[in-house]
Parts: sequence; structure tokens; C-alpha cells
Amino acid sequence: MKSAYINKEITYTGAELAPHWIYKNHNLQGDAIVAFEGKCDVALSEMVDIADVIENSPIYSERMLNFIIEHFNMPLLEGVSRQRLFVCIIKEQVEKATGLHLERDGDDLFFNGGKLSVSIATKSPTSVLIHTALNIISDNTPVNAAGLSSEMNFFDIKELAYSILNAYTKEHEEIIMASTKVRGVI
Repeated sequence: MKSAYINKEITYTGAELAPHWIYKNHNLQGDAIVAFEGKCDVALSEMVDIADVIENSPIYSERMLNFIIEHFNMPLLEGVSRQRLFVCIIKEQVEKATGLHLERDGDDLFFNGGKLSVSIATKSPTSVLIHTALNIISDNTPVNAAGLSSEMNFFDIKELAYSILNAYTKEHEEIIMASTKVRGVI
């Protein structure tokens, strides 16, 4: 699995959650994960979470640490499981980096009751796509939110991004290797 930290600001609008976006924009072919910082402004017309559309709940943050993952040859149920695994990895890495405790509810992370993350997994004709992002600052969010810097007083965002990228890539590789070391039973 390939990974990269994109060292330029990108506004996440939802259009980036598309098959081959990572390959076309960052030249990483195949299963891949990228991280980048920037504003998050997802209009209802771009949202893939139908529950959020029904609730008229757009996503907005002035600054987030975004992750996009693309896995090929994977059914959606496995993709949602990978999304949950990824959120657990993020929780571990944030707690290790900050020394603070987070709460996880499904694919959401919270700090002191404020929503720290957004996350969605979906299926395209060719792949499973996952977007997960952490608020860096919580100003002007449409929900009660927490931010890594604003509420948690944590500022080494790039280093955190690398630790999350490395942990997820390692976990993915170990899953693949674990599936190749067992003999079948009848």
C-alpha cells in the first residue's frame, strides 16, 4: 500500500472522494492513502452520507487534517470495516501524541464532548473510498466540535499525519501477510 503526505493545502469538497483521485492527482497507483491539510466544505449535493443529507447537515471546518484511502478489489462491507479500523488507529495515534483521551462512537471521535472527526466509506465501480478528517480548529463548525489545536492544544499536525499514515500502511501490510501464512482447513 502506498502513502503520502501532500505538502500543500487542499480544500476538501467531497469531489475528491472519487475513484483514482489519488492516482490522477498524486501519482499513487493501486491501494493508497494520502493526508493533507485544508478547509473542509462539503455541500449537501456532494455528500455521500444519505443520513446527513436527510438531516440537512453539511460538513464545514476552517482547517482539517484530511485522509483519503482507496482500496481496490474490496466489497463495501470490508471497506466499512477498514474505515472503523482506521478510526481506531487514529484514536491510538492521537492519544499517544497528545496524552489525552478520546471517545469513539462508531466512526466518530470526540474530545470532551466535542466532535473531532468526520468519516465516510463508500463504493465506486472500481474501489472502496474512505474519507476521514480531524478538526485542527473548531471555529465556525456547524456542530459542537473539538480541534486538535484549538481544544487539545496540539500543533504538530504533520508529524501526527505521518504517524497515522505509517500505522495504517503497516496494519494493511500485516493483514495481507497474515492472510498468506495460514493453511486452509477442510
